[in-house]
Amino acid sequence: MSAPRVLTVSWEYPPVIAGGLARHVCKLSERLARDGVDVHVLTRADGPGGTEHRHGVTVHRVAEPDFPRQDIDAFIAWVQRMNGHMRTAALALDDGFDLVHSHDWLVAAAAGSIAREWKVPWVVTVHATEYGRHGGWVRRHPQSHIHAQERRMVRGADRLIACSAYMREHVAEAFGIDPEPIAVIPNGIDAGDLQPVADLPALRARFAAPDERLVLLVGRLVHEKGFHLALDAVRTLDDRIGGIRFVVAGSGMAEAGLRAQARELGLAGKGTFIGWTGDEVLNSLYRIADLCVVPSIYEPFGLVALEAMASGCPCVVADTGGLREVVPAGRKVGLRFRASDSASLARMAEELLGDDALRDRLVAQAREHVLQFDWTEVARRTETLYDELRGANLKRAWHRPRT
Repeated sequence: MSAPRVLTVSWEYPPVIAGGLARHVCKLSERLARDGVDVHVLTRADGPGGTEHRHGVTVHRVAEPDFPRQDIDAFIAWVQRMNGHMRTAALALDDGFDLVHSHDWLVAAAAGSIAREWKVPWVVTVHATEYGRHGGWVRRHPQSHIHAQERRMVRGADRLIACSAYMREHVAEAFGIDPEPIAVIPNGIDAGDLQPVADLPALRARFAAPDERLVLLVGRLVHEKGFHLALDAVRTLDDRIGGIRFVVAGSGMAEAGLRAQARELGLAGKGTFIGWTGDEVLNSLYRIADLCVVPSIYEPFGLVALEAMASGCPCVVADTGGLREVVPAGRKVGLRFRASDSASLARMAEELLGDDALRDRLVAQAREHVLQFDWTEVARRTETLYDELRGANLKRAWHRPRT
């Protein structure tokens, strides 16, 4: 069978980056293109739209003004307009695509409509759900609106991909569908991309003295990432062993509350909120930190932990969601703490920071462990799924209610 021609639809694609999804779609698209797949990406542009070629991928950008970050109703209206513009742009392209592959609910309306118009299969990768982000509380607006969009997406797609076995079960439970046909294809990582700045000692000196321990927190500053638990644990950890400093890399709706919490805990002089940062600085933070904490309450996968381990930074992660697969219990590549329990987190962090031999073992084994999350394998499994769909008699088995 010849290599497929695929239209990938995503609301972000480098250099337009809002979170981790952009990197996932970019790495997967480039690896598929390297393997001979004709990949076109439909996405948005911060400025004028247009078509460009990036590393073997044809990228079609639709001009959209920057999205509203504080007003959720304005954001939902913006998403609807973006989907309309994306649909118009796609239908102006040459036909001949074999399938449409979209990522999460933000572009589902456009992707589903395009696939129906072209009469081709529609593949959806579910990276996270509103149901999971809000612990199942999706009856009120705007959560109810987003949950309904996700439900329509999940039940309308011809094939679903989840990034972890946990997410396969979670999607099935959240939407009352059969988990069996949901493909599990994890995120990948390329350690060669994790290049740091040239002067690591100078960077570390900005955040901690040589005799201090630096704790790193990375991600969107939202409740489900659990950074409020980490700040409580940092306070306890500093009381017990002293000399603790922390750095928070990320931005989000919870930033003001986290800064206020740090002040209330007496941590204002012991850490730094640096906001969103580019890849080079982020990759460097993994190299200079003594510990990376991933305290998520809800975590579909756990890419931050994977990046940290690939960079030689030991991890303490919450025992929840996809983190259990990234940091498995049966193999010592990192420590896990009881989810949503800051006291348990503080104990695990103290154990790791106080035992250099343990740290060295974890770092060595983690470097081997991350090799299984390889983009070449991720792309191979994705293309296999594409081939299964092309020309198949599509049966949406996951529409069956879960028994």
